[in-house]
Amino acid sequence: MLLYRTLVSFLKDDEYRDLLLTTTIVIAFGSVVYHYLEGWTWIDSIYFSVITLTTVGYGDFSPQTDEGKLFTIFYIVIGIGIILSFINTIYHHYTAVKSNDKPTKEEK
Repeated sequence: MLLYRTLVSFLKDDEYRDLLLTTTIVIAFGSVVYHYLEGWTWIDSIYFSVITLTTVGYGDFSPQTDEGKLFTIFYIVIGIGIILSFINTIYHHYTAVKSNDKPTKEEK
């Protein structure tokens, strides 16, 4: 229930929605480029975009073309700040909602 309330309150806020939209656009943009430059499937392209921008980097995929490698350098520099900002915002929003859920001494 807490997760549902957190998600609903997150989506009601304009600033959070803009950040979610920006994150979605960055991942979609990278996925389209990898799909066409590297010839990967859509799911592989989305997977690589998310894994790269979250800095997990499993190493199971890597760009093989020079264009793909150059794009990846650009993509990481631009996208990592956006993705980490999104993750940080979600974490802070969740902890704020969670702390408001704790009963006060008067409610006990």
